[in-house]
Amino acid sequence: MIDRYTTPAMQSLWSREAKAQRWMEVEVAICEAYAEQGEIPAEDMARIRSGAGFDIPRCDEIEKETRHDLMAFVRCMSEYVTQSANLTEGEPTPARWIHFGVTSYDVIDSALGMMMRDSCDVLIESARRLREPMRNLAVDHVGTPCIGRTHGIHAEPITFGFKVNGWVQELDRSIRRLQFCREEIAVGKISGAVGIHAHVSPEMEANICRRLGLGADPSSTQIVARDRHANLLCALAVLAGSIERWATELRNLQRTEILEVQEEFAAGQTGSSAMPHKRNPWNSETLCGLSRVVRGNCHAMLESVMTWHERDLTNSSLERIVFPDTFNLLDFMLNRFAKILTGISVRSDQMMANLRQMGDLVFSEHVMVALVRAGLPREAAYKAAQRNAAKAWDGASFKSAVMADEEIRGLIPSAEIEELFSLEHHLRHAGSGFAPEKF
Repeated sequence: MIDRYTTPAMQSLWSREAKAQRWMEVEVAICEAYAEQGEIPAEDMARIRSGAGFDIPRCDEIEKETRHDLMAFVRCMSEYVTQSANLTEGEPTPARWIHFGVTSYDVIDSALGMMMRDSCDVLIESARRLREPMRNLAVDHVGTPCIGRTHGIHAEPITFGFKVNGWVQELDRSIRRLQFCREEIAVGKISGAVGIHAHVSPEMEANICRRLGLGADPSSTQIVARDRHANLLCALAVLAGSIERWATELRNLQRTEILEVQEEFAAGQTGSSAMPHKRNPWNSETLCGLSRVVRGNCHAMLESVMTWHERDLTNSSLERIVFPDTFNLLDFMLNRFAKILTGISVRSDQMMANLRQMGDLVFSEHVMVALVRAGLPREAAYKAAQRNAAKAWDGASFKSAVMADEEIRGLIPSAEIEELFSLEHHLRHAGSGFAPEKF
């Protein structure tokens, strides 16, 4: 992932150094479990603990020979342990116990479980930080009328806070999904080459995983089954889709013809290299573009649920890309959208002007419902409201047209017609169903 779309929190989890550190923690935990059983002498275990280390350039150098990154790491780590052990001539090196009785993916997948668990924690925290300005925006504007639109066309009045409250509820659902996926992905496996526990018993595996803060996969093959990982990537793709939905709404509301909100525009900021007047919704547009990458990564991971027999290598290469990139992108997107909402300008006067643009045409359903209540068949009530709405499309006031319609006046008293066009009455339930203050 290019630096532009990374965050320090995620980079600290997915850098090469961070991954190698997790590998080392798994290797040491395996040795600790063997030492507990008396397989590894206490002195050797002490030397492994104190001497464990690695060097990325040295790993790269060894990998030119091994063409296997984990084995290059194991050799590098073994060199560190041997060099620090101060061995007497002929004394066996304690490094011989490193990677004892395990296969590469015992280390790689257990480390990956730790990395993905911690990445979920970062995303949950970022989502909760986004929730605060989002909910504040909803609460602050629960009484700010604006027009609701369907198919891009004026529908009925809502409030801006009502709109944003839906975003808060959607974000809460994604947080719950992440919490579930976090528990599902926090597993490791120390079950050997095909998962049959030929050298490490299930009890010992559980012990090692506990040391690493993981559960033990109850039935792994050479790898942890990728349905867990695919499910997490799906949850991340849904969250990215939500961010895109919210960002697209803000983009549309910033159109010159609508102009109900504006992203923060700093002094000296450039909107266009050619047109000095431009104030583009570039932050929202960025998020919409990045969401497409996340969805693509999700599709790639879904393809990797299938492996040949107890495993093949088709998942390995793509996971080196989709895991770090997706987690970095989502954390960037959550934090960027929080920044957008913190600086957003809500133009309530323009919202009201747009709402009133069609001369109260948006109250047509109220007229139809009132006519049904007065005794008209629904189809006749619909046509009565529609014929007056057609006059409004031609430039007349819908309310005035309804007041002048003899059929309607004969069924609905003038005072009741006035209430049908009451914005306050229409919006009386706008504050219901608000998300809780804390989540």
